[in-house]
Amino acid sequence: MQLHIPEDASDEEAAAIAAAIGAHLRDRAAAAAAAADSEPTWDDKRWAFAGRIEGLGTRGARDFRLREGTPTDPWTASGRRDRF
Repeated sequence: MQLHIPEDASDEEAAAIAAAIGAHLRDRAAAAAAAADSEPTWDDKRWAFAGRIEGLGTRGARDFRLREGTPTDPWTASGRRDRF
């Protein structure tokens, strides 16, 4: 990666540009590392999935709620609805 700073930039402006770009690159690397380390969860999807199961109209679906530890694969989770 090359950084081009305008020739008419003062030392303070050049330092500010370099610091801003450096901070951006560090934040980007940290976000990529956090995304790679995270495992899939049901956060923000728990109630929508339970609603889909309930919408199937199958027996026991009305009481279906995803608990912590429920497999994050929807196919597997729906097959285990009698356990949760």
